[in-house]
Amino acid sequence: MIITDIKTTLLSVPFEDPPKIGFVAMQKIDLLILEIETSSGLVGMGYLHPIIGGMQTIEMCIHEMLKPLLIGKNAENIEALWQEMWKATFIHGRMGITVMGLSAIDIALWDLLGKFKKQPLWKLWGGSDKPLPVYGSGCYRGLGHDGMIEKAKRFVSEGYTAIKMQVAWGFTHDEDVTNVRDMREELGDNIKIMIDVNQGWTPEEAIKFGKAIDKYNIEFLEEPVIADDFEGYKKIAHAINTPIATGENHFTHHDMKFFIENNIVSNLQPDLMRGGYTELKVIAEMANRKNINIAPHLFMELNTHLNASIPNAAWLEHMGWYNHLWENPIIPKNGNAQPPNIPGHGLKFKSELFKEYPYTKI
Repeated sequence: MIITDIKTTLLSVPFEDPPKIGFVAMQKIDLLILEIETSSGLVGMGYLHPIIGGMQTIEMCIHEMLKPLLIGKNAENIEALWQEMWKATFIHGRMGITVMGLSAIDIALWDLLGKFKKQPLWKLWGGSDKPLPVYGSGCYRGLGHDGMIEKAKRFVSEGYTAIKMQVAWGFTHDEDVTNVRDMREELGDNIKIMIDVNQGWTPEEAIKFGKAIDKYNIEFLEEPVIADDFEGYKKIAHAINTPIATGENHFTHHDMKFFIENNIVSNLQPDLMRGGYTELKVIAEMANRKNINIAPHLFMELNTHLNASIPNAAWLEHMGWYNHLWENPIIPKNGNAQPPNIPGHGLKFKSELFKEYPYTKI
């Protein structure tokens, strides 16, 4: 299990159904795929989908700054390798490109260890493969009032018991409130509704909206303000009854510590690209001590292993973005997803993607 090489590949794969999130155009899934080769012959795979650019910059960071630290090291010492990469990149910052590169490596290392131990990650971490609750995410603001409701009803018809809709970034305050009211009326009281702001408001706007929708029994209001407005989050949490969720644009437990210690969110939503499995496990443990749930951002397929092995797992998020990428896709059934019983994380990209969709900048 001595690391002998780290290789990366960049792909641009078209979406089957491009998301209409409203404030940015997304036509292709830009992927950074990383493989760690070892003296045992085993190979671990990690990947990133940075959403909006930075692919070549992250790739350069991996090869220039991180790979030289790892060649010749024992791949089993994952936490120690994480710390070594973290400390070595201190001067370049505690978030952003360096942490994203580190995260791709961390995901691949855990995949490698699972293969070496011949166990899926959920089992390696002491979990079970029982079905996990998933919410249908993809009721995009770009679909408009009727389109969001139609998409939500489609999720419900497929067995989902929770959906997420979007607000802000194009809608007025009154339109947002109307959209939430009508969504609740159409879905009834038994379907949980999450609302995603995508950092679109000031604290004052979020408070005004929060008070207006308190009566609609919303599961959580996600990312109401920009990620680094920590005091804004506190102000909102103290002013409205609807629970708050956040975390997808925060890096490592150092960012999450504020939300955990101040107990101002119902759900933390850590992103695998911002710390890897190693940090998500740390965040989950810290949150559990304060009775805060974990509903990780995106990457449902990878996150099945995390949610299957922590006591405070709440939800997985299913966008459906990646179904067409996998040899064996994980498709939720009746609003639940089951972690794969395959060593490592169990995911493998279709081989034809590498020939057909080399990375191209839009």
